[in-house]
Amino acid sequence: MVTDFWFDRKTISQIACGVQMLFYITITGSECVLLTLMSYDRYVAVCNPLRYSVIITPRVCLHMAVSSWTVGLLNSLVHTTYVMHLPVCDSREIDHFFCELQAILQLSCDDSSVYEMILFISGIVFFLIPFVLILASYILIFLSVFRMNSQKGKKKALATCSSHLTVVSFFFGSGIFVLMVYSTRYSAKQSQTLSLFYNILTPMLNPIIYSLRNKEVMRAVRKVLETGSQIKDRH
Repeated sequence: MVTDFWFDRKTISQIACGVQMLFYITITGSECVLLTLMSYDRYVAVCNPLRYSVIITPRVCLHMAVSSWTVGLLNSLVHTTYVMHLPVCDSREIDHFFCELQAILQLSCDDSSVYEMILFISGIVFFLIPFVLILASYILIFLSVFRMNSQKGKKKALATCSSHLTVVSFFFGSGIFVLMVYSTRYSAKQSQTLSLFYNILTPMLNPIIYSLRNKEVMRAVRKVLETGSQIKDRH
């Protein structure tokens, strides 16, 4: 996608398009599962802090990571294989920034109504169900925090969850909206804009959000803001 912005060449082979779609769906599905497992990690850290090291062992963490990537890859293989084998009738121009599944599906001349229903069910499995599980985890976390007597303990518990909760809000909020709402209410150009936010802006913010808990990063951010404020005041 980046090369299309910098060079005149705006073509892609069928194999490369399939690989691009495979990576995209794998990463999206894996993050859904991983964020859900991370919510369980936060639940144990806040609600069972004394047993955290016993429950969340390095072996468990490894299993979480492997299972996330495995589920994401298997789901991606099924969708990519099916969509890339659909016959294309007329135009081969992809009305999108990259080989997005829905954009490729629109090029097919076969009746894809059954597959679109399967795709909708897949969206429920990978977005709505994980979102409900994450919501349940945070309800238990907040109930546990409210029962704490120490204000310091409350702040520490909320700080533990703040980064993950922010990422979940961006990822699942935009993901559910883009994948399950916009296709029936927005034009192709508006869909591309929403997809750009979901696929580029949200992942770009992830490392920034997670690193804000680092004290050195926070000091650097404050320094930049203070410098910017001083320069503005001089002008």
